[in-house]
Amino acid sequence: MSSKHKAYFIPLDAPGHIDTKTMEIRAHDFFSQMKNRRTVRDFSPAAIPQKIIEYAIRTAGSAPSGANKQPWRFVAVSDPALKAQIRAAAEKEEKIFYAGKAGKEWLRDLEHLGTDEHKPFLKTAPWLIVVFQQNYEIDPQTKKRSKNYYIHESVGLACGLLIAALHNAGLATLTHTPSPMGFLRDLLGRPKNERAVMIVVAGYPAKEAMVPDIKRKALEDIATFKR
Repeated sequence: MSSKHKAYFIPLDAPGHIDTKTMEIRAHDFFSQMKNRRTVRDFSPAAIPQKIIEYAIRTAGSAPSGANKQPWRFVAVSDPALKAQIRAAAEKEEKIFYAGKAGKEWLRDLEHLGTDEHKPFLKTAPWLIVVFQQNYEIDPQTKKRSKNYYIHESVGLACGLLIAALHNAGLATLTHTPSPMGFLRDLLGRPKNERAVMIVVAGYPAKEAMVPDIKRKALEDIATFKR
C-alpha cells in the first residue's frame, strides 16, 4: 500500500465491557420501546423544536456507508407554504397511482391499510424530512465526479436510524414514497446528483389518531439461528 493511500486509525471511543445481564436488559428495553412504533397518518400540527430534528438527523448520519462516502442528504421542511406545495405535487402523483398505475395486486395488498391518494399529513405534520441519495459526489472546487458505493444499502441504514431516533424522542413517523419523486428535487432546489427516496413525516400523533389492526411476524418467521 502506498503512503498516499495509507489508512490511519485512532483509539475506539466506546464504553467499557458490559456484562451480559446488563446487555440483555438494555436490548429488551429497546425492543419494548420500538415494538410500539407504528406508522401514523393522523398528525397533530403542534410545533416540534428544530433541535429535536437536528439530533435525529445527526443520528441518521452516524450510519455505516460504503467506503464511508455517506451518500445522503436530509432536507427538513417546516415552512407551511412549502409543505403545501409538496402535498399538492405528491397527491397529483398518488392520484395516478391509485387510479391504476400501481396494478391490481399492489392496490389489493394496500386495501387493509386504508390508504388513498389524499395525503393531508404532508401539510399538517410540523416536519417533513426528505431523504435524498447522492448517486455520485461532485467536488465543489474542481466539479469532478467521484463514485459512491452501496448507495441504496447505506441510505436505507440511515433511514432506519432516523426513524428509530425520532421514535426514541417521542415522535410519531410516517414513511411516504410517492412515485415518481422528481418533483421533490425541483421544489427543494437539490442538485442533479441527488435523488429523493423517501419523505419521513414527523410530529406528535393527533389525539384521535387511528392505526390499522395489523400484526408483526414472530421471531421464528424472520430469523434463523445456526448454532
